Amino acid sequence: MPRELKYVERCSGANHNDEAWIAYVDTSKSGRTVYFNQKAFIRASGLVTGNHLDVDDHAEFWISGVKKRGSNRHWAGSGKILIERTAVSEYLQLTGLPSLDETRFEIVDPFPPVDEAEFHEYFNRPWANDEPDDAV
Repeated sequence: MPRELKYVERCSGANHNDEAWIAYVDTSKSGRTVYFNQKAFIRASGLVTGNHLDVDDHAEFWISGVKKRGSNRHWAGSGKILIERTAVSEYLQLTGLPSLDETRFEIVDPFPPVDEAEFHEYFNRPWANDEPDDAV
């Protein structure tokens, strides 16, 4: 699984003040599934605020590349972005910033890599049809 530096934000309302991270994520071969913080997220269309769904609780998340200008949060959002300690150097190099703005970021320990095998059963389960064949 390729590891990439991404911006991840939970989207639970219109205020755009939800939890947000800059961290390394793993992706599936197709790129449609993102693994982060012991969770799997699938790309979905037609969502109101996010572009990925948590496969466990169907919460919406915005997952994107890190913006070079450093403005990852929605313009109406606020709150600190948690950034993995191991990602700080790459983030600063990518954005060209000399240091992190401590009013916007909080450095946290790295998240453990996700074991993709944990989600193998979920992604390979048979589709269930709960309705009887003669249902109208």
